[in-house]
Amino acid sequence: QVQLVESGGGWVQAGGSLRLSCVVSGRTSSSFTMGWFRQAPGMEREFVAAISRNGVITNYADSVKGRFTISRDNARNTVYLQMNSLKPEETAVYYCAADVGRVIVTTEAYYDYWGQGTQVTVSS
Repeated sequence: QVQLVESGGGWVQAGGSLRLSCVVSGRTSSSFTMGWFRQAPGMEREFVAAISRNGVITNYADSVKGRFTISRDNARNTVYLQMNSLKPEETAVYYCAADVGRVIVTTEAYYDYWGQGTQVTVSS
């Protein structure tokens, strides 16, 4: 059974940084295209970033380009999201997700597995 467990969320002041981690178990992470999404209170879940199985291809939402970096360490079955220059409006629950069948995925509906999420709170 595939499981995704996020960690690294917390509270940070505006302009600060956090690094989120997502550990994959039940199957080697290199089997999956991985993505990060977020959901703010009262809002729909939105795409943040995605990375291909070998880490060569990445894709970012326009709102985070230049500030966030997605990466992976398949030897550790872990995917990371480095978030810099955080803004209060980026307060949300951040989820990692895994897709079996595609090279790079930005659409929520295509992802097969999801973690439980980790809360990120950015204060002004």
